[in-house]
Amino acid sequence: MRKMSIAMCFVAAASLGAAVTAQMPASPPGKHDPALVTGGTYAVDPGHTQVFFRYNHMGFSNNMGLIAEPSGTLTLDPKAPEKASVSISFPVANLRTGIPKLDEHLMKPEFFDAAKFPTATFQSTSVKVNGESADIIGKLTIKGVMKDVTLHARFVGAGMNSFMKKDTVGFDAEATIKRSDFNMGYGVPMVGDEVALQIAAAFEK
Repeated sequence: MRKMSIAMCFVAAASLGAAVTAQMPASPPGKHDPALVTGGTYAVDPGHTQVFFRYNHMGFSNNMGLIAEPSGTLTLDPKAPEKASVSISFPVANLRTGIPKLDEHLMKPEFFDAAKFPTATFQSTSVKVNGESADIIGKLTIKGVMKDVTLHARFVGAGMNSFMKKDTVGFDAEATIKRSDFNMGYGVPMVGDEVALQIAAAFEK
């Protein structure tokens, strides 16, 4: 009886796997085709939007981490992409380096002072378009300090998300900032002042 039950479990699992495979689309719904971008207001997809950061440690290594699950909006018109506007807010508490003690240290007053300043925000002020790339100029606020920052963005893909049933658009972006500009100069120059940012962003209509 036990052998029969195990066999039936395998059959059920195989049937479920076949059913899931049958439901999968033949290709990803997102395409690298700007013609698929539709106008309107989009919300950040928090499960697929991240900021990766990289900094030098004592000249020996380039350490990394990320901040995820932001909130925010993107408004765009494919016929006038230079009029696009984006606003994003990242919860500082979501920062992860993979080193728990370092994560805890980065929440302290000498760095993010997360108890007093729980979010980092970016608000665009203008967009300069060059084909499928764009410079997004805006105000970055960290630890209560606002500075001008330019994000160098590239179009990744657009289309109807067949699972969420929503028009979706995605971009990659890069920027470099100085943490000392945001009152986080602790450890400079032993710990690098420049922080390279790489951003993966998805938005759902």
